[in-house]
Amino acid sequence: MNISAVGTAALAWTGDALALGVSSQLLNDEQQPLGLLAELDQRFGGLVRDLIAESDFKAKPGSSASIRIGGEVKQLILVGLGTAEDVTAESLRQAAAAALKSAQSLKAHKLGLVLPLVGDAAGTVQAAAEALLLTNHRDLRFKSEPEDKRTVEAVELLDLAAGAAGIARAESVAAGVKLARELVTAPANVVDPISMAETAEAIAAETGLELTILEEADCDRLGMGAFLGVAKASDLPPKFIHLTYRPAGTPRRRLAVVGKGLTFDSGGYNIKGVGSGIETMKMDMGGAAATLGAAKAIGLLKPDVEVHFISAVTENMISGKGMHPGDVLTASNGKTIEVNNTDAEGRLTLADALVYADKLGCDAIVDLATLTGACIIALGNDIAGLWSTSDELAEQLKAAAKVSGEKVWQLPMEESYFEGLKSPIADMKNTGPRGGGSITAALFLKQFVKDTAAWAHLDVAGPVWADKDKGYNPAGATGYGVRTLVSWITG
Repeated sequence: MNISAVGTAALAWTGDALALGVSSQLLNDEQQPLGLLAELDQRFGGLVRDLIAESDFKAKPGSSASIRIGGEVKQLILVGLGTAEDVTAESLRQAAAAALKSAQSLKAHKLGLVLPLVGDAAGTVQAAAEALLLTNHRDLRFKSEPEDKRTVEAVELLDLAAGAAGIARAESVAAGVKLARELVTAPANVVDPISMAETAEAIAAETGLELTILEEADCDRLGMGAFLGVAKASDLPPKFIHLTYRPAGTPRRRLAVVGKGLTFDSGGYNIKGVGSGIETMKMDMGGAAATLGAAKAIGLLKPDVEVHFISAVTENMISGKGMHPGDVLTASNGKTIEVNNTDAEGRLTLADALVYADKLGCDAIVDLATLTGACIIALGNDIAGLWSTSDELAEQLKAAAKVSGEKVWQLPMEESYFEGLKSPIADMKNTGPRGGGSITAALFLKQFVKDTAAWAHLDVAGPVWADKDKGYNPAGATGYGVRTLVSWITG
């Protein structure tokens, strides 16, 4: 599908389907068309008025209606934006997604899309193009007879030629999101530690990023006892991935992104039982998928910021070699951990990854992890939890998430809750009481960041997967986190 930003106005455009994002200000109290809608109604002989009346179209966000016009424009599509005051970049994404889906259902090949400016033209074009590219993305790798119902071959963003540069940025960001989606979607017999390392190699080859992969012996020399404790039960070797993007000149700042990379989580000896969703645990590398997706996008965008993308990748399996409940592991910073639950393994792998990142001397570290069910209980499936040692970093991430349309909510770093992690035989346990489980998980991770003043943890257990189609996120893997990371890194 080709996307272009053109100078053609809606009244002059010709093609299969013309879609308009409509705010309620384009309708009067009697639901009659105003402004551009009124001009189009005159051009099409009153059919716009008929469409509004017959569909009871009121421009509510997410609503849409269509009518056959015939002639130089075959179909007209109206997509609701709500009130003009409430229109955001995310509103534009949702409208673009709705317009494309409607055009596909009408079997249109060429779509013209009219959207209001939100900010500058480049930002408006980027938001729309992101949604179009991600709505059009379909992962059909595992279908024996894939049926591809996509018909739209070209989308023209009308009267937005000044924002054409936003398309290239959208393509880079969407490439990262699609990579993350495909990594999370793939089953554990396809995406494993070895293939994750191969993906990192492909990113490095495509974008010029530096790549270091630490093998098991390398991790052992660095004292990564927490990470290797989790990896022991797997027949597949662990891979510690470190991709580095360096700008051509002096970097404006230096950042690290750390992603949890459990390609499958059985729970270990604390095995996940019936009804636990064990079959979905291919998703437990959602943080690493977002990290690699962001690495690809940043490698294509080439901002003036140095960024380190890190993930300790392994499986959490069961075997005679596996860690037992009650074992004591020693992380690479010397901290000892009593394993009171082998199903709280992600924080063990992150512990050594954070120690590694902390030694790089970066200005800030952000980790992403499908870490706790407790965060889903607190915030549901659409919102990630945020904890941070820096108010400034937290505000940066919240602003980046707002721009990207990905939802986060900051929770407290309640230090007194660390009492629940204290162990009688080691420095700490890997889990605390049931109450506040996502907070104690964040407090656990905090013990492995010593020298970097600004650190944030994102628990993305809920939003990495969607059970239902949500606008430009089809049901399944969402690629959550990539767009927020890119916005934060480049901001």
